[in-house]
Amino acid sequence: MTEKETGDSLSAILKQIEGQKHPPVHLWHPENCGELDIRIARDGTWYYLGSPIGRKRLVKLFSGVIRFDSDGRYYLVTPVEKIGITVDDAPFQAVEMFREGEGRDQILSFRTNVDDFVIMDADHPFRLEIDPESKEPSPYVLVRSNLEALIARSVYYDLVNLAGEETKDGEKRFGFWSSGVFFELGLVDDIFEK
Repeated sequence: MTEKETGDSLSAILKQIEGQKHPPVHLWHPENCGELDIRIARDGTWYYLGSPIGRKRLVKLFSGVIRFDSDGRYYLVTPVEKIGITVDDAPFQAVEMFREGEGRDQILSFRTNVDDFVIMDADHPFRLEIDPESKEPSPYVLVRSNLEALIARSVYYDLVNLAGEETKDGEKRFGFWSSGVFFELGLVDDIFEK
């Protein structure tokens, strides 16, 4: 986790976010052109025909035209083509976290594996899923539209280290603040059961 005492890091991240230009894939409605043997693994690695795509610029190009549709599928979309791809979990991975401020006043932001930046707030919330069998957590942050980033395990541990207790509706909840929003990790009694 990167942390600075001044507003310099937040200003730099805001400039990065302003500079992020993604094509308006949500406005494009081409015909489905089939499937392409591209797979995004849970760790964020992109594969073509079973081999990792080693050129980061190509991955970043593809990541700019990915869309998640109401049919529960991911597609690479251009004005004239819509091609299905396989995504094991989420299309992005949050690989670095930045913190500005402390407690209720803190602002948390993330860099993804394709160098997109996102500030966690009401429009870009945190979500946590717990596997019912393994009890493994899968934490996410919304990056854009309905595209999420799986938060890398080391980054998630940094996030958990910032967590504290809040009381809501008479119950103690464990979570953290970002951009004036409290994001829950769970009920204190459930997390710290004896």
